[in-house]
Amino acid sequence: MLDILTIHHVALPVTDLARAKRFYADVIGLHEVARPAFSFPGAWFQAGDRILHLIVNDDQTFRAGKGVDTRDIHFAIRVSSYRAAIDHLAALGYRPDAEDPMRRTVEQPHATAGFPQVFLLDPDRNVVELNAERLD
Repeated sequence: MLDILTIHHVALPVTDLARAKRFYADVIGLHEVARPAFSFPGAWFQAGDRILHLIVNDDQTFRAGKGVDTRDIHFAIRVSSYRAAIDHLAALGYRPDAEDPMRRTVEQPHATAGFPQVFLLDPDRNVVELNAERLD
């Protein structure tokens, strides 16, 4: 079993970043916070003790029926050990080179976000991220 600590963040695709930022700040009342310099536009908002990620992306995994897209709608679960999560997934047939596209993972041990991440699809093609505080 995975040693799950908490939900880490929620990410939502948006088509008009300025409009989305106005909605989440003015309507919902969230405060925008600093975001790493990713290669794609977006914004982060504080949501209690968690973060909401807005990501500009018109080409989403769920709607397009393609493989894992780390910029698509996803939720993140913080785990205590990145390596244990990778090993657990591999034991179940989830790995980057899996023949079945539904069992392929995208591993990012040195992600731009500043913490190690692995992405996979659930049976309904929803993107799930597992991440850890550090690479172990």
